[in-house]
Amino acid sequence: MVKRDFVSIADLSPERFRRVIVTAVDLKRRGPQTLLAGKSLALLFQKPSLRTRVSFDIAMHQLGGHCLYLAPEEVGLGKREAPQDIARVLSRYVSIIAARTFAHRDIELLAKYATVPVINALSDHEHPCQAMADLLTVHEKLCGLQGRCIAFLGDGNNVAASLAMGAALGGAHFRIASPKGYELSQSVAAKAAEWSRGRFEMLRDPVEAVRGADVVYTDVWTSMGQESQREQRLKDFHDYQVTPQLLAKAKPGALFMHPLPAHHGEEVAAGVVDLPQSVVFDQAENRLHVQKSILLDLLGAEA
Repeated sequence: MVKRDFVSIADLSPERFRRVIVTAVDLKRRGPQTLLAGKSLALLFQKPSLRTRVSFDIAMHQLGGHCLYLAPEEVGLGKREAPQDIARVLSRYVSIIAARTFAHRDIELLAKYATVPVINALSDHEHPCQAMADLLTVHEKLCGLQGRCIAFLGDGNNVAASLAMGAALGGAHFRIASPKGYELSQSVAAKAAEWSRGRFEMLRDPVEAVRGADVVYTDVWTSMGQESQREQRLKDFHDYQVTPQLLAKAKPGALFMHPLPAHHGEEVAAGVVDLPQSVVFDQAENRLHVQKSILLDLLGAEA
């Protein structure tokens, strides 16, 4: 079998995207399996994590496999040892690698030199596993993605990039409203626009973005590694906070989504995460189920 990686949402065709979602729904219903007995996953992390680490670890456990966590100080990715050397060493030990890095280039190098599949568990360019969990959640809650409108407010960051491309693959309408200077990259916008066939919009006004939307989504204004920009970002994103008043501009009962961790009182007003229409913790749970599906897809195992 030709080695496949999941470095970007762009690695999926529309058909493979749908298969990963459908398989995740089935795995969630069926519970623990032994489909990856004898397989091992290495978690190679530069950044701290709650959901990513735990969901991958439990995913492998529930599929009958084994997971090994490698902390930043143990490996020193890109400092103590080059990504290409780490990739070739780990390929001799494990069945698959999931890496959480600061620089997307490190993920690309791992994928290039590893002889086993590599998963992007977060980089500065994309967060594809998060986007797949989000879109699984929309699929479940709204009985499908086709024609649904997802409004993203805030920074055109890694989460927004993966979500925009994933929404396009799933047939959803994606709108993003960002302050000037914080837009999605041109390459991501071009892909999303091409794949969505006119169902992709980049806007400035958050009210315009959420009007009539099925889903209102936001993320932190200051991500890990951007702490020095925090004060400027608080000013620039001031008008993009998701409040109950802003949610009321969307469709009645529109879902509220956030990938977590949330900065309550910044990008999302206090209490919004706890509203009945919030599916924030369903998203978090679905990291487990969609990552099971991704692992099976990359390792060529039948669900």
